[in-house]
Amino acid sequence: MSEHVALGSFEFDCGQSIPELELTYETYGERASDDSNVVLVCHALTGSHNVARTPGTAATDAETSDDTSAADQATAWWHDVVGPGKTIDTREWFVVCATVPGSCYGSSGPNSTNPETGDPYGTDFPPVTVADWTRAQARLLDHLGIDTLAAVVGGSVGGMNVLDWARRYPDRVERVVAIATGARLDAQLLALDGIARRAITTDDDWQEGDYYGTGREPTEGLALARQLAHVTYLSKDSMDDRFGRRSATRDTGQGADFSSDPGAAFFPYRDVESYLDYNADRFTERFDANAYLYLTRAMDEFDLAAGYRDEADALAAFDGEALCLSYTGDWHFTVGQGERLAEAFRANGTDVAHHVVDSEYGHDAFLAHPETLDAPLRDFLSDGVKGGSVRDDGAEHATDERPRFAPVHASLFGQG
Repeated sequence: MSEHVALGSFEFDCGQSIPELELTYETYGERASDDSNVVLVCHALTGSHNVARTPGTAATDAETSDDTSAADQATAWWHDVVGPGKTIDTREWFVVCATVPGSCYGSSGPNSTNPETGDPYGTDFPPVTVADWTRAQARLLDHLGIDTLAAVVGGSVGGMNVLDWARRYPDRVERVVAIATGARLDAQLLALDGIARRAITTDDDWQEGDYYGTGREPTEGLALARQLAHVTYLSKDSMDDRFGRRSATRDTGQGADFSSDPGAAFFPYRDVESYLDYNADRFTERFDANAYLYLTRAMDEFDLAAGYRDEADALAAFDGEALCLSYTGDWHFTVGQGERLAEAFRANGTDVAHHVVDSEYGHDAFLAHPETLDAPLRDFLSDGVKGGSVRDDGAEHATDERPRFAPVHASLFGQG
């Protein structure tokens, strides 16, 4: 069951403050008397506090047979991972997950009410960073009386959140699991995020962010932004295998209502277009455009080495154990980036393993195909890097196949 807590005034990294930081969170399992079994889960970009279903709740999208629904992240987004007898076994672990500040699922963000005006904050909400998420989570744990975490686990930008825990609160964390992530975004992904934000802010219905209550929301801009992001979550091979050049019908009732040029009727509506339109439609029904602007900027801004000599220096105070988990088909955060994280931990003598999963699916594999991380994650939480299924095979997979001066990701657009 979701809980909502007010934690008092909060100053963000940018120097601005809000009078009341509110967080929505959920817990799963039984908390040990000595708090030795607490696992913090950090959600990905558009995820929420609702990691898994609790007994007696209705079925959610994550139960459907379409593997894309498991990546929607609105509700029960990691239900196959968290629960009794599952990878993060709630008969053993007490799991905490909170929606981060800046999002739109109950925690303080652009769509929440400014107590000083009685209106939604909109773009008056302070800019947020991954560091703000970490400090807000620490504030929540303080409220719950939890000092030390057995583990912090997260994927994608949630993995950046994990790394920030190791950097910012090294004495409060025993083990960290950084899944499908890296020390920072590269220039191409920064560019794609910039285009996605422009899709939102150039939508006439964005109204400088003050669209709440007007009956008009920047749905088309948000849909385009999500479509662009979704392409980065899948590999070239998986998209080609799944969709190819097949045609779809336009009268299925699925897909964002985008305008078409007159010549479009002559050409086929591709299956891949239908897929992106359908997922964009679902996304705009559940997510807020301003929140998307805020969260992508937080992800873009994160740099593990910022303020330090390098990544190793940033992680020098952490003396626990670390698992970096990468996917071979992921070009959003490559195996090479995962190996560089592992090297940063190794430079400090930290017990670390870089476990590489051979999967062509792409970045979203940890959400859409969570069985791929079951054994290594389960074993690492129980036994650390000595866990039976935990491999340290990152170096042999970490060759960067991109040409030295390639302007784009070869893994997305092909080797030529």
